[in-house]
Amino acid sequence: MKKKLQRICFSACCVLALSGSVNAQYILKTADHQFELFNYAKAIDLYEQAFRKKESLHTAERLANAYELINNYKQAESWYAIATKMPASNPENLLGYAKALQSNSKYREAKVQYKAYIEAGKDISEKQANVWLASCDSALKWMKRPKQIEIIDQKELNSQQSDWGSVEYNGGIVFTSDRTRFSSGHTGQSPFLRFDGTRMPDQKIYGWTGNGYLKLYMKASSADSLKLFPLQTGASYHVGSTTFTADGNTMYFTMTKIPEYLKRINNKPSTVNVSIYSSVKDAGGHWGAPEAFAYNSINEYSVGDPFISGDGTSLYFSSNKPGGKGGTDIYVCLKNDAGKWGSPINLEQINTAGNERSPFLAARNSLYFASDGHVGMGGLDIFRTLKNSAGIWQVENLGYPFNSPQDDFAFSLNEKNGVAYLSSNRSNGMGNDDIYLLDLKSVHTIELTGKVYNQKTKQPVAGALVTLEKIDGGGSKVETDDRGEYKFSLSAKSAYTVSAEATNFRTDAVKLGNMYAEKAQTIIQDLYLEPIELNKEIRLENIYYDFDKWNIRADAAIELDALVKVMKDNPTIWIEIDSHTDSRGHDAFNLKLSQKRAESAVEYIISKGIDKNRIEAKGYGETRLINSCANGIICSEADHQRNRRTEFKIVKQ
Repeated sequence: MKKKLQRICFSACCVLALSGSVNAQYILKTADHQFELFNYAKAIDLYEQAFRKKESLHTAERLANAYELINNYKQAESWYAIATKMPASNPENLLGYAKALQSNSKYREAKVQYKAYIEAGKDISEKQANVWLASCDSALKWMKRPKQIEIIDQKELNSQQSDWGSVEYNGGIVFTSDRTRFSSGHTGQSPFLRFDGTRMPDQKIYGWTGNGYLKLYMKASSADSLKLFPLQTGASYHVGSTTFTADGNTMYFTMTKIPEYLKRINNKPSTVNVSIYSSVKDAGGHWGAPEAFAYNSINEYSVGDPFISGDGTSLYFSSNKPGGKGGTDIYVCLKNDAGKWGSPINLEQINTAGNERSPFLAARNSLYFASDGHVGMGGLDIFRTLKNSAGIWQVENLGYPFNSPQDDFAFSLNEKNGVAYLSSNRSNGMGNDDIYLLDLKSVHTIELTGKVYNQKTKQPVAGALVTLEKIDGGGSKVETDDRGEYKFSLSAKSAYTVSAEATNFRTDAVKLGNMYAEKAQTIIQDLYLEPIELNKEIRLENIYYDFDKWNIRADAAIELDALVKVMKDNPTIWIEIDSHTDSRGHDAFNLKLSQKRAESAVEYIISKGIDKNRIEAKGYGETRLINSCANGIICSEADHQRNRRTEFKIVKQ
C-alpha cells in the first residue's frame, strides 16, 4: 500500500511539473508572438513571467531587446548583463550591453564592453570601432566641462508619455505626442506599424509602447490650453512631426496611413512605413486634404522628419530608402521651375552607417541634425554642420548638456528671438521624450563637490554616476574620477537632489534645499552606496501581525513603505518577500499562515506602484528557525518573537 501511495504521489508530481512546463512554454510562445508584432509592452510582461518560471538565454535576450526598443535603458542594461553571463551567449549581447551602459552614462564600463565585443572577432570596421571608443572618451570630457546653459523641461507641454518635435507656428507651438488623455487619441522614434495581416491594429493603443498613436497638438500662447491641431488627415494611426512654410500657409508632416493594397510576404506580419504628406490652408483658415509626397513608398521604406527651408525651395527629410549609407540618411529635394520636387539628394558628407534624423536649417545655411553614427554621447546626438570655403560639410557635436547619453533630436532655433528647443528622452524628465527650452544665458554661482564611497568598505567608488536633479526640472550628470570625486555648478536660489549609483550598488540620494545656495559658495556632499548581495536575507524590522491574522497593520506599512522606496530608487531589482513563524501551532497551519502574510506584504507593495513581476511571496512557516526554539523546546516569548519575522532578499539586480 505504501509503495502504491508513493507511485500515486510520484505520478501527481509529474503531472504538476508537466503542467507547469506546458504553461511556461505557452507564456513564452505568446511573448514571442507579441514581440514579433512589436507589441513590446505586452511581450515584456510575458517574458518576465516566463523568466521567473524558467531562466533562459532566449528570454533574457528578448527582455533586453524589448526594453532597449522602448528606450528603458536601465532595464535593458540589467537584462543584457544577465544575458552576457549565460552559457552560449551571443557576442551581439556584448554590443547591446555596451550601448545600454553608454545610454546610462556609464562610459567607463561601456568602453570595456565595446572592447570585449570588438575582441570577440566580429566583422567590425576600424572606423566603427573608433567611433564607439572615442564616443566614451569624448563624453567623459564633455561632462566634466559642460556648456554653461540651462535645459528647462517645458512642463506646460510635456506629459508622462512622449512629447517631441516642437516647432513655432503663428506665435505658438505645435508638437507631436502619443498622450492618451485626449478623447481622440509612442515613442516618437517608432518608424512604422506592424500587425497580423488577418487583423487590423488597435486604433487607440500602439502596441510598441502601450501608449496612444502620435498626434499633432498645439498651444497658441502661454495662456491657452493644449488642443489637437486642426488637421483632418483621415488616418487613425501616427501623425507627426511637422514643419511650416514661412508664411504659415503650407505644412509638411509625417503620417502612417494603411494603403488599400498592402504588401504581404509569406503570411508574415505586415509592415507599414511612415510617409510625408502636405496640406495647404485656405482663405478661411482651414487645412486642406493631405497630399502625398512624390517619393513616398509605404511598403518599401520610411520617409519622415520633414523640414521646409525659409524660402520654401528645399525640403529636407530622413529616410531609410535603399542606396543610403546606413539606417536612415538625410536627403534634400529642391523645387524646380515647374514647382515640383526634384529627385532626393543624399547628403553623403554628413550621413553615416548609423541613423541621421530631424534636419533643421538655420540662418547662413547652418544645418542641425541628430545622429547616432558620429562620435557622440550615446543614442542620437545633435550636431551642427556648415559648408566651408571648399564646399566640405564640417560636422560638430554640440556637446553636453545640449546632448545626453540618451536620444537628443528635433533641435530648432529662432535666432531672431534667441529661443532654442530640443527633444530628448534623457533621464529625470516628465515622460519618455520631453520638449526642452534652452536658456543660453544661464549663470551658475555655486559649486557642489563631494565623494562617493562604498558604504561597507568606506573606500571611494570610481566611475560612479552622480546625478544632479533640479527640483523644478532639468539636471546634469557626471562620473566620479579615480578618487571617487565629483563636481557640479549650481544656480543660486534653486533646490536640487543629488544622487549616486553604480553597478552592483544600491542608489543613494540627498536633497539640497535653497538654504545651501544662500549660505555658501561651495557645498560639500558625500554619498554612500550600499553593495548589493544577491539572495542575502535582510530582515524588515517591526513587521508584526495580529494573532492568526495576515493583514498589514499601520506600523508594518511604515516599514514596507521604506522597501517600496528602495525598489523605486533601484528599478531593476527583483525581490522575494519571505515570511516566517515560530514553532508553536501546527506545522501545516504555520506554513499556510506565513504564505498569506508574505502575500499580504507583496499585495501592499504592488498597491504602491511596484510591478507585480518584480516581487514574489514565499511563506516558510517554521521551517527556517534562527534559534533552537523548535517543537517541544521551552523558550521565552522574546526568543519566539525572533522567529516570527519578515525578510526580503534581492534575487535579481
